[in-house]
Amino acid sequence: MLYYSLNNRFHQSRCTRSAFTLIELLVVISIIALLMAILVPTFQRVRNQARAVICQSNLRQWGTVLALYADEHEGRLPILSSSTVLWFFRGSWLPKGDPNRPLIFQKVVTRGIACCPMAVKVRPGPASGVSRGRHLGGSYEMRSGTGSTFEAWKITIPSPQFRGSYGFNNTAFPKRIDTYLSSGQANIPVILDSPEDSGRHINTDPPPRREGHGLQFFCINRHNGYVNSLFLDWSVRRVGLKELWTLKWDDESVTTGPWTKAGGVLPEYWPYWMRKFKDY
Repeated sequence: MLYYSLNNRFHQSRCTRSAFTLIELLVVISIIALLMAILVPTFQRVRNQARAVICQSNLRQWGTVLALYADEHEGRLPILSSSTVLWFFRGSWLPKGDPNRPLIFQKVVTRGIACCPMAVKVRPGPASGVSRGRHLGGSYEMRSGTGSTFEAWKITIPSPQFRGSYGFNNTAFPKRIDTYLSSGQANIPVILDSPEDSGRHINTDPPPRREGHGLQFFCINRHNGYVNSLFLDWSVRRVGLKELWTLKWDDESVTTGPWTKAGGVLPEYWPYWMRKFKDY
């Protein structure tokens, strides 16, 4: 009996020591929550940085596409109107009546490089943009939809459907590439992060009061205060949102205009959503 009593007490005390109190559980949960609060933003930042690197890789491949096109067309880039830029992104143009024999703009399969990893999904809803016309000897009807900072634009008609999240600088490039390069204009942006397939940036125009609203199509906060851009010399780098007003977009661009530090802009002049970004 004495042995049983001692063994029973030892067993009870051992069970008592191995149990957690409510306070101990709350402390452990609090520590886990604190660690999650610290680590999750870090993981998110690292993931976004990796996506930005992939985005720049995509743009470098677009530079290869354009370089190949220029080599086959006497050193000139395609003059892309609003009705043809989407066809260039997709690679082919499908006239009515002959869907099995598409006309080829360029021979590279571009579906895998059409989207920035930060903007892959398309905006829900039907495509609201409709254009009709004739081009390259055939008629067409095209239905497309715009994207946003983190959504891709889309082509729904004609099939197959296509989506992208880069846009062309809508400035025409009528001259040979070597002409631009020899005149010191290698830093003209060609393709950038964009919610639309093409757009213009005018350095004398004000910034959008709200992100995604206004005429400055490329001014979107897709990469933490930056967008990625392919330039005319096929280099790729990130561009600060305020830096967009200092770039040479075409032969007539003013690079020291009213929205640059050289032009006298003050931090408080910028819309509230842009004030935290780097000044140029």
